[in-house]
Amino acid sequence: MDKISKLRRFIEKKPEDPFPRYGLAMEYKRLERNAEAIEAFGDLLERFPDYTAAYYHYAGTLVRAGRQEEALQTYRRGMEVADANGDAHAKEELEAAMNEIADE
Repeated sequence: MDKISKLRRFIEKKPEDPFPRYGLAMEYKRLERNAEAIEAFGDLLERFPDYTAAYYHYAGTLVRAGRQEEALQTYRRGMEVADANGDAHAKEELEAAMNEIADE
């Protein structure tokens, strides 16, 4: 069984656990299957909006897909979530990445 199939099975077994959904999105991203990665990240953040780590990678995938405006919005939302969660490091990373594409 391939990694994507395994992750899908984990999601079915534990739908309340965000980590397998994150793993699935990251695997699609790694394989450069942008549309599927975007869908998986969107699903993850719809279900688990406080999953801070996903915002950075979701926005990066949006950039790679040529969807800069959506990426900027995702970075901003991620910074809000990181701030609310007291995660200053994540907020700084999101802000730096956002500023890189905003300057282009």
